[in-house]
Amino acid sequence: MESLKGRVALVTGGSRGIGKGVAEALRDAGAMVYVTGRTVDQAGLGDGCIPVVCDHTDDGAVQSVFDRIASDQDHLDLLVNNVWGGYERMVEDGAFTWPRPFWQQSFWRWDSMFQSGVRAHYVASCLAARSMVERRRGLIVNISSWAARKHIGNVAYGVSKAATDKMTMDMADELRSHGVAVVSLYPGLVRTEKVMEAAAFLDLSNSESPQFIGLTIAALATDPELMNLSGSVVVAAAYAREHGIVDVDGRSPEPLTIEKV
Repeated sequence: MESLKGRVALVTGGSRGIGKGVAEALRDAGAMVYVTGRTVDQAGLGDGCIPVVCDHTDDGAVQSVFDRIASDQDHLDLLVNNVWGGYERMVEDGAFTWPRPFWQQSFWRWDSMFQSGVRAHYVASCLAARSMVERRRGLIVNISSWAARKHIGNVAYGVSKAATDKMTMDMADELRSHGVAVVSLYPGLVRTEKVMEAAAFLDLSNSESPQFIGLTIAALATDPELMNLSGSVVVAAAYAREHGIVDVDGRSPEPLTIEKV
């Protein structure tokens, strides 16, 4: 894997979980990494990661992030759209409401997934693309999920992830002639803080660290065949195996398939 030294990245939703792990891995690969989130100033990110407090439902705040990057660095090479509001309030009034059928779901869950998820990815991608198109290079990674292809959890979740994948396809079509790539990335079971809280009830034998997703993205960013992947779904573990990338614990996670999810 080539170094990302000299490259500038933005990871949204990096206060914890996948976003934080991705930011750390990109930093360790040599990139200068800006990291956003509502509580990112409390994330404990080290040197090489620049935390910028941002609520991605506030377009003005998002614009300010890109203005700062333009002022500080004059360019952006990599955007990782990880911010996601869909996992909030999974328990309501003592009841686990996440898997309820759609007619028993609160409407706020749909709004949260699209406002803090799909729309947030769209807005950040629009702002990133303006700089990337001008320089005729760049990569946008949309963190997505197998829920786009299989019923997992609830209807709103599946529809929002399917929308993310469709957005990736259409953005890639419009950006291809400008030398900018867009992919949807599917993690497996990632050992985030929330997952580890339930570790006693889960089989983590084939899980992935948050940093593993970042190692995969770093490899994508330097892949000479990147434009051939633009518009597609990339399964993190499958790409990692193909390119000899192992997790921070030395293991090689088995790629999930739609049948195994």
